[in-house]
Amino acid sequence: MIPIKVATASLNQTPLDWGGNQRRIEAVLRQAHLEGAAMLVLPELCTTGYGCEDAFLGPDVANRAWSMLMELLAQTKGMVVSIGMPVRRRGGLYNTACVVADGHIAGFAAKEHLAGEGLHYEPRWFKPWPNHQVVELERDGRSYPFGDVFFDFSGVRVGFEICEDAWVAQRRGAIDGHAMDIIVNPSASHFAFGKHEVRERLVLEGSRSMAVGYLYANLLGNEAGRVIYDGGCYIAQNGKMLARSERLSFDDSVLTTAVLDVEASRTEQVRTTSFQADRSDPGDKRISVDFEFPRAKMERSTPSSPAWEASEDHKEEEFTRALTLALFDYLRKSHSRGFVLSISGGADSAAAACLVSLMVHRAIAELGLEAFGEKIGMNPEATARDWVRTLLCCAYQPTENSGEVTRKAATGVAEAIGATFYILDVQHIVDAYESLI
Repeated sequence: MIPIKVATASLNQTPLDWGGNQRRIEAVLRQAHLEGAAMLVLPELCTTGYGCEDAFLGPDVANRAWSMLMELLAQTKGMVVSIGMPVRRRGGLYNTACVVADGHIAGFAAKEHLAGEGLHYEPRWFKPWPNHQVVELERDGRSYPFGDVFFDFSGVRVGFEICEDAWVAQRRGAIDGHAMDIIVNPSASHFAFGKHEVRERLVLEGSRSMAVGYLYANLLGNEAGRVIYDGGCYIAQNGKMLARSERLSFDDSVLTTAVLDVEASRTEQVRTTSFQADRSDPGDKRISVDFEFPRAKMERSTPSSPAWEASEDHKEEEFTRALTLALFDYLRKSHSRGFVLSISGGADSAAAACLVSLMVHRAIAELGLEAFGEKIGMNPEATARDWVRTLLCCAYQPTENSGEVTRKAATGVAEAIGATFYILDVQHIVDAYESLI
């Protein structure tokens, strides 16, 4: 057996929040060290945040990501870490995973297939890296392997699929012809109904078809704007799930660990008739690294999911958890002091009010009252209901056309959840506007 303890991490990052992003990476590095992980995979573009948009095009984002990388190196002693970051090279900007081993940069794996559908616009900012091409990245007087590479850590081979690389018809790990022991996938895969099931199938099928250990890391939370990431990290081997993380957490990070037996994957490759044996010389694609993974104690893997993931009302649960996490992150990342809602007595505004209340109750249940206050940067309140009153201001704005039914409905919702509530008659404003016409 060759047992290696590996880890993946979800991170709730914010575009261009250099200090905050670095602190959260450092915190998960410390946690991985404490849990004895020999390898840690962080999400795609975790240094900068995924949603930097046109700021990616200027020099500052890539330069500051590089400066952050330099400060993180010393904290990777004794382990291998994959760190997602943008890298400029000779007229191109590339979406890469920097591989750091024992405090030193081993090289950069560059993303080949860029996400350009729906809410993704990667081709606007990044250039795709061509398959089978390896060059040198020159930076600060040093040279690093860059491109379509894999890493050989004293005989343990680690290859890469970066997010979209795993979603295409011909996955690069399956067609390059070089047998891997571990495939790493740093991702920024947004939330959509049922999408986590597709990701899980991709991970399981990748680990089965390539007979490898497969490590998948994803971003978490409402990073910025309208995009929500549900987290969801996976560790699988030979078609079997070893560990999966909780999704839609209010924590800054979620670390997931498991022990892989590298020899079990190699045995599966030999046993499987359809597996194409590696008969070619990888040449420059193989980056040999003088680092040997410390051997771990084998652990029995019992992956589990919270009860709500198996609920009959799963879609409603998932919707509520995604929207409440989005509201929480929007509140604290925009440095707002709360929400103001025009509540009409109808279903839409009532749903919005209830979602804010659910956000408060869910976040406090997971984080605790003190941590909740710290995260949103406000003075503490005694109870969750007190926090709802502080953070949500509802106003019913009747005119002469309004009726008692909507007034009672609006009042009832606000009182039930404990929101601050006003009735502001706006008939005089309507009259003044009509007088202008």
